[in-house]
Amino acid sequence: MDSLAAAPGTGPATSPLPILRKPRPVARFEDLPTERTLVMGIVNVTPDSFSDGGKHATADTAIAAGLRMFYAGADIIDVGGESTRPGAEDVSPEEEQQRVIPVIEALVKAGALVSIDTVRASTAAAALKAGAAIINDVSGLTIEPEMAELVASSKAPYILTHRRGDARTMNSLAEYKDVAGEVVAELAGVRDKLYAAGVSQDQIIIDPGLGFAKNDAQNWELLQNLDQLESLGHRLLVGASRKRFLGTLLTVAGKSAAPQERDAATAAITAISAYRGAWAVRVHDVGPSLDAVKVAARMAAPRTSQ
Repeated sequence: MDSLAAAPGTGPATSPLPILRKPRPVARFEDLPTERTLVMGIVNVTPDSFSDGGKHATADTAIAAGLRMFYAGADIIDVGGESTRPGAEDVSPEEEQQRVIPVIEALVKAGALVSIDTVRASTAAAALKAGAAIINDVSGLTIEPEMAELVASSKAPYILTHRRGDARTMNSLAEYKDVAGEVVAELAGVRDKLYAAGVSQDQIIIDPGLGFAKNDAQNWELLQNLDQLESLGHRLLVGASRKRFLGTLLTVAGKSAAPQERDAATAAITAISAYRGAWAVRVHDVGPSLDAVKVAARMAAPRTSQ
């Protein structure tokens, strides 16, 4: 597929043939909408994604998925080359970069604002060179502390996610007396390391890390206490899309809802998070969440007389 082509069946045309589009200006973080919560679309270039089972494991399928999200209105496309689900196997930095760099280059060329979902500084640096604008580090500096130096030198916005342990150990570390208070305190501690490395306050975006070293009840408690996370003074990203705690909530006849059956619940959380002031939501299904943030923005608008 041409890197500037819309995926079949997307955009204003629904022809089975790719529709060539003119290159768009380079997207900039500072030009993102400010009147509503942003929608970040997820593209997993992995064979073992929990949400789609590896549906977008090749560059062509991942580019097509990213373009569909972009033309559907996603503000940011988050591209990752390594599964972060509990128990996932590590991949080498070289393999990770082989997966994500062609996808990033194509999406940036099409005019999308791209974030790189990685725990490795070398992959983040390669992604920035390829045109990515945001670093999304789900490890919270626990894998490669040198990531802080890259964030400082690049001036790129950095999504700081709360997590304990790694993909193999985090479930065993979900022990809290006060999950919201402890998550805020631990995020503040990592933030201090970023400050010490020269990262500025406005570069940092906070992600509570739903599903990372948290059980179902703890995820819900965090969502009920978003105001405590906002007290840190940074933009807030909520990433609940298709996660296991939603599947548990939607259990029918003893069977948890499959990941693809959790999109309506995801959109509900998007609406609530947006109404409560989240900067962005990270989702697999862009359309319903984009509608949800528009509804939330209208509900939060000042009343006008008839």
